[in-house]
Parts: sequence; structure tokens; C-alpha cells
Amino acid sequence: MRISYNWLKKYADTGLSPQEVAKLLTETGLEVEHIEEYESLKGGLNGLVVGEIKTCVKHPNADKLSLTTVDVGGEKILNIVCGAPNVAAGQKVIVAMEGAVLYPSQEESFTIKKSKIRGEASEGMICAEDEIGLGASHAGILVLPADTKVGLPASEYFQIYSDSVFEIGITPNRADALSHIGVARDLIGKTNLQTKDGKKYKLNTPALREINLTDQNGTTVSVENPEACKRYSGAEIRGIKVKESPQWLKNYLSAVGLRPINNIVDITNFVMFEYGQPLHAFDAHKIKGNKIVVRKAKAGETIITLEGTERKLKEEDLLICNEGEPMCIAGVYGGKDSGVTENTVNIFLESACFDGTHIRKTARNQALHTDASYRFERGTDVNITMNALTRAINLIHEENPQSTVSNIQDVYPIKVEEQKLDFHLSYADKLAGHNIPAETMQEIIEAVGIKITGKNGEKWTLSIPTYRMDITCPADIVEEILRFYGYNNIPLSPRLNIPLVHSGPKKLDEIAFKIGNVLTSLGFSEVMNTSLSSSKFEESSESIIKVANPLSSDLDILRSTLLYNGLSNIAFNQNNKQADLKLYEFGRSYYKTAEGKNIETEHLSLWLSGNKLPVSWNSKEEPVDFFRLKGYIDIVLGALHGKSGLQKKSIENDSIFSYGYIIHAHSGELVKAGKICDEVLKNWDIREEVYFAQFNWKNLVDGIQEKLEIKEVNRLPAVTRDLALIIDKNIKFANLFEIAFKTERELLKDISVFDVYEGPGVENDKKSYALRFILQSDNKTLSDKEIDKIMEKLTKAYTEKAGAIIRSS
Repeated sequence: MRISYNWLKKYADTGLSPQEVAKLLTETGLEVEHIEEYESLKGGLNGLVVGEIKTCVKHPNADKLSLTTVDVGGEKILNIVCGAPNVAAGQKVIVAMEGAVLYPSQEESFTIKKSKIRGEASEGMICAEDEIGLGASHAGILVLPADTKVGLPASEYFQIYSDSVFEIGITPNRADALSHIGVARDLIGKTNLQTKDGKKYKLNTPALREINLTDQNGTTVSVENPEACKRYSGAEIRGIKVKESPQWLKNYLSAVGLRPINNIVDITNFVMFEYGQPLHAFDAHKIKGNKIVVRKAKAGETIITLEGTERKLKEEDLLICNEGEPMCIAGVYGGKDSGVTENTVNIFLESACFDGTHIRKTARNQALHTDASYRFERGTDVNITMNALTRAINLIHEENPQSTVSNIQDVYPIKVEEQKLDFHLSYADKLAGHNIPAETMQEIIEAVGIKITGKNGEKWTLSIPTYRMDITCPADIVEEILRFYGYNNIPLSPRLNIPLVHSGPKKLDEIAFKIGNVLTSLGFSEVMNTSLSSSKFEESSESIIKVANPLSSDLDILRSTLLYNGLSNIAFNQNNKQADLKLYEFGRSYYKTAEGKNIETEHLSLWLSGNKLPVSWNSKEEPVDFFRLKGYIDIVLGALHGKSGLQKKSIENDSIFSYGYIIHAHSGELVKAGKICDEVLKNWDIREEVYFAQFNWKNLVDGIQEKLEIKEVNRLPAVTRDLALIIDKNIKFANLFEIAFKTERELLKDISVFDVYEGPGVENDKKSYALRFILQSDNKTLSDKEIDKIMEKLTKAYTEKAGAIIRSS
């Protein structure tokens, strides 16, 4: 939320500097995130003054240059070399002094320095309009009227507007602070509490002049859905002239980031930023039947909005219609055919209070988020619509004295009264943990606009203004007291009571932190992604959980896997020349069962892409592979679960993985890992191979051994044996791994691949695998006979179950 310092001073003229104002606002909870210095012309023409050319002669060493002496109102006459064809003695000109920074219209900025041009000293610059950003002409220097005062700052001559703009982080509950008057109210309250001289400042709200109606004829209003439109106020204004806004109005709007359009539209925006009440102006001539109907959309209804887009409406969308068709999406966006144009003579000015829930749904449905919808979603004061309307009419009449007002409409079916609240002083002391004087509490309560309508001992009856929709209970009153009293003024207790909480042996956050540290030490980077994803990547529409009001079509479901968010991370990094990636994320996936139950699962996911190591003088490009991923998986399993009791199963006929495996334990599936299919990677335009592993975090943690089993290191020798096989190309290592351990469970300790070959000497549909087996007994040294017997069993199993041909050495 942008708040102009100059504008704010209209309502809270405390004499404080922008920095002092920012400090006080932040202390009240309206955090000023930064202060921006605004100037209507970049640079503000600082360092530029009006000068008078005293003499002008030709440069002795350049035909197109002139030597001038210029009086800028100082003690010294400046020597300036000028190349403009129209320079002459006696002219009043704009002079850029030494050190001034110029911001040309079409070029980069530069600083004026003393220099020598063709051997002659130059102590400044006589400026053309394009050189100081005032226009596009470079035909010659800018010549001012002869009576212009010498030494006058250029910023003063051209009336450059400067301001300090606060960027305030408004919390969702403070809808009352979405305006300059709302912010001024807090500033006045805080300033009055801190003044030491007893001086009290008042909130200077605009004086509203009475509206004189010429007649009661004109546009009428009908509200069909009062639950969606709590109040609708409006008036028809005739005889206006649409034109450029006055400079003061353009300055205020530009400072807060709004583009001035015309006097009518700008006044509606001005009042919105002044009061926090959005307004909308219709061309009265375009209101068919002279009737405005506030209703919800009909099935299949459409509207063309201001930017020319035809939008399909949902039946819950609230509309402002004429007798036959929609003119505007209520509280969100205007229609193309009903807005104010330069030919507009009569307008109907709307000031309404729409229900925040309805506006929020409509804004999400149409993916439209405007200044008006931002305010309506958070809640506007139902009792301020007429004040805002009157203020706008007053301003329009100032710009159009000939205009007249007729037929003010105010549809207000259920009047909203101020809420009454009982408040106990002892409750405030208890909740604050500090005794705050009753006089101080009263001063604060009244400073924020709350009335004390009754006192009975320590019990006060309060009347809450309707613009403070966030105050609903006594705790909210205490919050108001504390934010003005100052949290820093609450002393720390000398005692610190800490509850003892018994936690079980498994501290999940500590475990995750430990694994995160392990992965980070291995060169991984942690990513934190949103839990939202796109339904276009999902195969099953029955199991996905859809978002009721998605922010966009790309974030319309809860993710069923962490994979896709990580692929977005990889694509982004690769597009920014960061191709070698090792990423991990702790996160959750979501899916719906056939019975309609929503399931939430915690995961740890790993992604690998690019090279194993950064390319340098002593390392070559070596892409990551599945075995590198397998190594990291083993590290995670070893750190948490151990490797005993694990079962591996190959991934087959999977739409996500080209190949890979799934590891199970007694607690369930631990991890699914493999190489991502090229078809999947095409959706993100990823050209490098990606390897992915997704751990089921709950199953992984459930498998942690609480009691460590300590075994003596096996002192007996292990034996290695190699076996070379010719097998079909479609047979994976996981198949061979599974066959081996089913054949020999007791003495086989490990199996690995040390060579894979395809090419001459091997049939086209075959490949050669070289396997290494490690055999070891826990209680004796294996004999050659025992080893040969095991290898015969393995050879026979591979021949029968995998169709392998044993290669002889």
C-alpha cells in the first residue's frame, strides 16, 4: 500500500519528517517497509538553475561551437562552451551546474563536470529540453522568457513536484488503513500519546458541502441480492466536461502509482485512496432504461471488460446491470461499453458496499485483482458510502461548476449499527501482563475512534465504529491498546516459566535437520516449493484434489508428487545457465482415495541433473547417472533405516520413470527412484537427463531402529567372484539383483555391476553384463568347493530365469 507523505499531511499535519512518520506508523503496526523519494521528473532538476548569457562568441577552434559567459546568480560568471545553433547573448536559459546529474529523454544519465572542449574551459552546460527530460526536441537550447529571474532553481520554475512515498505492509485485518485518512487516524493517535508539550493534533477530514438537487428524475437503483450488496449509493451528475485533471490531482495519483486518465476517473481514484471507498462512474447515456440492477450473473452470460476481453461469467458473480445487460463486474472491473469517455456529458456515480466473500470469489473466478477488489475483499465501511459520494461530487463540481446533481439513490436495506462491547480493565492487565493506567487506556481507545458509552467501575461499555471490522472481542481492544502503548514498554518478567514437554525418542524435525545437513554436505541445495501444481500434468482426475478458487490455471490442484515442482526448479536454473544440479526438498503430497478421503503424505525428494562434478582443469564432463542417485539413496537409508530387511522391485511400464526401482521394508514403501522419461521432461523443455527419488518420510522414520544392535566386525575373509552374462536388453540390473538374493540368501552379501557392453560381438537385442559377487560366512572361511557350488547355483538361476548365456573368459 503506497501512502503519499504530502497527501497524508492534509489530514495529519504533525510537522514530523517522513522518517519520523515512518517510525511512528511502524510502531503502531503499520509497518513502513521503505520510503521512496518521488519526483514528477526524474532527478527533480536538482543542480539546474536559470542563467543569463552575458556574452557569446565563436569558438576559435571549432566552427559549430560558441564560447559563452553565463550569470547564474552566484559570485562567479561561468564560462560555458555551447554547441546549440540558437545560442545568443541576452538569453535566459537553463544551466546545469557542475555535479548536476542529467536524465535525458532518450539516453542514459550523466554527470556535469568541468572540462576543456577544443582547448577552452567549460564550467557547466546550457540545456536543451530533451537533455533534461522535458521533451524530445534537440533543435536548440531551451530559451526562457526575458523576465525570468536569474538563479531561480529549475525545479521551482518548472514546478517539479516532489514527495516521499511510504510503502506500508498492511495486514489483512486492517482494512481501515487502506486509505490516507485511515493511516492519518493512527498517526494522530500515536503522535498525541507521545507529545510532551501537551499539544494535541486533530484529524482533518475533508469538509463536505451540501448537495443541491435540481430534480428527482434520472437513473434508479434496484438491488436483487442484498446479501451480496449491503448498500448501494449513487447520484446522477449532468453537464460535466471530461478533460485533463488539474496538476495537484495528477501529482497525488502519480505519487501513489496511479496513471492519471481524466478528471472524472481521477477523482474516483482520489476518493478511493482518501477514504478507502471504491467508486465507479458510468456514462449515464449508456444506462439502458435509466435503471441500474445489482444482481448475480445468469447461466451463460458474458461481459466485455474495459481492456476488450469477453469474459464468461459464473452464476455466483455479482454484476451491475442496466435494464437488459451487464455493465460492470461489481467491485472488480468495469465494462467496455459503459465507461466514461471524452464525449461523456452525464454520469452516474456509484458508491457501494459489496460483501467481501462475493467479491473475492468473483475476482478469483475472473483472475482479476484490482485496487477496488483488494479493498472490498478485506471489507469496506458500509456507513461511509454517502460521505465518499458527496466528496466526489464536491470535487467534480469544483472542476465543472456548471454541473448539476439529480436523483441521489441510497439503497440500504439493513442498517448496520455500531457494535457494543463490554470491556474489563482487569482483563486488559491480565492479557497484557502489565498494569496500564486507566487514563492511558481511555486516551488510546478514544484516539482510535472507539467511543466509551458507559462506565461501571472497571467495566466499560464501548461502541466500535463500523470501519473497524477487525474488532470483535475484548482481546482486540487489548491489541489496540498495546500497539499504541508500545510493546517495548511492557517490562520483562524476572521469572521465566517453561513447561516441560515430554517428547518421544523420535524428534522428526531433528531427524529432518540431520538428513538435510548430510545432503547439504554432499553438495545438495534445499528447495521449498508451493504445495500447488497444475492438473495438466496429472493422469488420474479422480485422485487429484482440486483447489476451489485457484490463483491461476497452473496452480489449480494440490500436488500429488513433489516431482513437478522440482522439474520447474531445474528448468529455471538451466535456463539461467545453472545446469549441474543436486536438489532436495522436504514436503507433502496429496491425493483422494476412491472413497473420497483426502490423504496427505510427507516426503523427502532428491533430484539430480547435469554433471557429477563441476568441470575444471582436473575433471571432465561426466553426466550424473542412476548409480550416483543410488549412492545417495543408500546414504539416506544407512543414516536412518539401515539396509537390513529391504526388498527391491524394478519399475516397469511406468509413465514417469524410464527405469528404476522401488524399495520396500516392513513399514511399507520407502523410496521410488529412477530416470525420468524424456516425454515428461519435454513439458518443461529440459534437455538434460533427470534422476529422481521420492522417499515416504513416515515409513522411513518408522523404520528407525530405536535400540541399536551391535555386532562384532566379521573377521573372516570375504570372497569375490565375477560372472559375465549375455542377456536381453530389456532385462534390468534390479532383476538380476533380485534373482541372486533369492538364490543365495545366507552367504551372498552384495552384488554390483562393473561392466556393461553393447556392440560388435554381441547381438543387436542383447547386452553383456559383468557382475561381481561378494560371498562371506559369519562363522567359517569358505572353501573353494563351497564357493563353486554357490556360483553354479547362480549360473543356473540366471540361465533359467533370465535366459542368460554365460560368457567364458
